[in-house]
Amino acid sequence: MLAKLPEPDLHYLQRVLLEMLAIPSPTGFTDTIVRYVAERLTELGIPYELTRRGTIRATLKGRRYSPDRAVSAHLDTIGAIVREIHDNGRLGLAPVGCWSSRFAEGSRVSVFTDSGVIRGSVLPLLASGHAFNTAVDEMPVSWDHVELRLDAYTYSRDETCALGLNIGDFVAFDPLPEFTESGYISARHLDDKAGVAALLAALKAVIDSGREAPIDCHPLFTITEETGSGAAAALPWDVSEFVGIDIAPSAKGQQSTEHSVSIALQDSGGPYDYHLSRHLLKLAGQHEIAARRDIFRYYHSDAQSAVTAGHDIRTALIAFGCDATHGYERTHIDSLAALTRLICAYMLSPPVFSSDSVSERDSLERFSHQLEHDAQMESETRVPAVDTLLGKNHKTTDN
Repeated sequence: MLAKLPEPDLHYLQRVLLEMLAIPSPTGFTDTIVRYVAERLTELGIPYELTRRGTIRATLKGRRYSPDRAVSAHLDTIGAIVREIHDNGRLGLAPVGCWSSRFAEGSRVSVFTDSGVIRGSVLPLLASGHAFNTAVDEMPVSWDHVELRLDAYTYSRDETCALGLNIGDFVAFDPLPEFTESGYISARHLDDKAGVAALLAALKAVIDSGREAPIDCHPLFTITEETGSGAAAALPWDVSEFVGIDIAPSAKGQQSTEHSVSIALQDSGGPYDYHLSRHLLKLAGQHEIAARRDIFRYYHSDAQSAVTAGHDIRTALIAFGCDATHGYERTHIDSLAALTRLICAYMLSPPVFSSDSVSERDSLERFSHQLEHDAQMESETRVPAVDTLLGKNHKTTDN
């Protein structure tokens, strides 16, 4: 009989999500949120270590240590950095991560200088309808056509420099979170703080249940996913399975919804592992977890960064459904609950292949099958036998 999954504490999930949203963490400015998540792991009694830059590598002990698995969510978010100081005292920006300036216009922000924090707003270069009329609507959409107006007395480059502003200062965009009674959660930076909250809630559920995982599981919390390197240097163990936890775009042409968990079968880095992905789909079916299959066209994840770095691992990606990704994002507690339950199911499931252990990879007999050979080769369009093309007595001749 299939064991019932431990039920996640959704109040805990929402509380840690709201607390993380209050912590600015654009890529490159993540120390504070690293400290926050490390404190939550300590509360749960989960040991961890930190890399030099701050990736958190934790361990949930299982009954065996090899092959082990990893699950990863990222702490960094999109943001901006000061690119130049204009003659009028305002700031030119460059994006941190890949996102459109369209979503930056009108935002309230914090600029982190070497000595403090200055508030401001991101505006198009032509920002007054009364002054520029329809020319405001004709402005191109690009980071070259927005500027940051500081809430400080400054109308020149010299005055802004005197405030302590410098090229390279980080700019964090206000999250503006709203949790509605209908279950919708709207905010900037749900990517991937909602995924982190789901992972923490899943860890809490497993620990509170008293159940032991079949194999060691290593929760990872990375800090450079938005700029591509993510989990590249995060795997010191004998990890055979790596599941990334991230955001699933709910949009035209996508199958993801705000009320289910998505299992991505491909993204910009190519297909995910056939067997691990279908293991997750099977777990979702067994435990009646609302799940969708999807493919993400303009997307990279921690899992793909680990493969690119040269790790010989099976990878998969699971994600919460979200509208307006990298904008003012919206998800629903249904999706976060489904994601959390699938993480629990995965951590408590056996390895996809015990033969992925270092000591058992020396035989073709133990190697995986996607389809049995006869079934895979059966096709209406058959390859002719070699002899029928070349002839039994075929001989090559030199020209």
